[in-house]
Amino acid sequence: MTETPVRVRAEIDLAALRANVRALRARAPRAAFMAVVKADAYGHGMVPCAKAALQAGATWLGTATPQEALALRAAGIGVDDARVMCWLWTPGGPWRAAVEADVDLGVSGMWALRELTAAARQAGRTARVQLKIDTGLGRNGCMPADWPELVEACLKAEAEGTVKVTGIWSHYACADEPGHPSIALQSAEFAAAVRHAEEAGLTPEVRHIANSPGTLTLPESHYDLVRPGIAMYGISPSPEVGTPEDFGLRPVMTLTASLALVKRVPAGLGVSYGHHYVTPEPTTLGLVPVGYGDGLPRHASRTGPVLVGGKVRAAAGRVAMDPVVVDLHGDEPAAGDEAVLFGPGDRGEPTAEDWARAAGTIGYEIVTRIGTRVPRVYVNE
Repeated sequence: MTETPVRVRAEIDLAALRANVRALRARAPRAAFMAVVKADAYGHGMVPCAKAALQAGATWLGTATPQEALALRAAGIGVDDARVMCWLWTPGGPWRAAVEADVDLGVSGMWALRELTAAARQAGRTARVQLKIDTGLGRNGCMPADWPELVEACLKAEAEGTVKVTGIWSHYACADEPGHPSIALQSAEFAAAVRHAEEAGLTPEVRHIANSPGTLTLPESHYDLVRPGIAMYGISPSPEVGTPEDFGLRPVMTLTASLALVKRVPAGLGVSYGHHYVTPEPTTLGLVPVGYGDGLPRHASRTGPVLVGGKVRAAAGRVAMDPVVVDLHGDEPAAGDEAVLFGPGDRGEPTAEDWARAAGTIGYEIVTRIGTRVPRVYVNE
């Protein structure tokens, strides 16, 4: 039976994801593996990707928000299947629900520890705490000057039985820029924070700071656990670190659409909003029914690449909310023929990195912003 053409689809190759997990695990063979599946697995679908990563040997799942962590538990990923961690809390968050779901909870300051211990007492459970030290990223995390107070408070909470500190962790600012001086400074600050906590009496199960570039290029950062994010989905964290092929990784998402219209037009026709593209000669235009309402970056207007009929074409004019137009230069594919916006590149199609360059952004944003109007179709489950 022939498949009915769809407007647009994001094909998610779970075999590629599993292979990527295995390749990344081989880079850090002595460390446990946390598959970071925040932001709906960087746009790929949180639950299917989490399950595929566990099949390939991940034992931890990383989320940003508690709602994401709780959704994994609600999807049937139990305590025996994986440890689940979340770290982006705001006051009044669902601390008790997370404690009762046996989620490891990132704590970056005293306010969070106070809310967490209160929730643990209400639940009658010991909360699992992962203390974050800000070693120089300047985002979440406890400042080094405040670290002794937080460590001391955790020791008291452990003695009370309300918490168990299961981890100490941090995050690099510039690990995607090999040789950047902040890498050594952050590594030293992290080692000092771990040393202080352990000398004070904490016994963390895992110490972790390695993100995707750390996992790929900084073996000294692997400690007890690595936390690959974008690399797990087959996208390099930066061109300076290397290409996916350099590390044996394969892009997991392929974004395709069915041409909605092909038409002949005269020279001098303004195309899309603002007429920033005017046909230089009589030609054919193809309407690709994907736009910024689906997550395609408007900043890639006139530069975003699309494979149609075996040739890569550039967006003609502005990317609109629902479609983008490509100049087919006289070729006449049929309505319903496939347009490939990005994929692994095997067929000469653009990659997410190509779209990132066209839009002046990073590959992370290209895949993560693909919206809910685009159905995810899972293959090789």
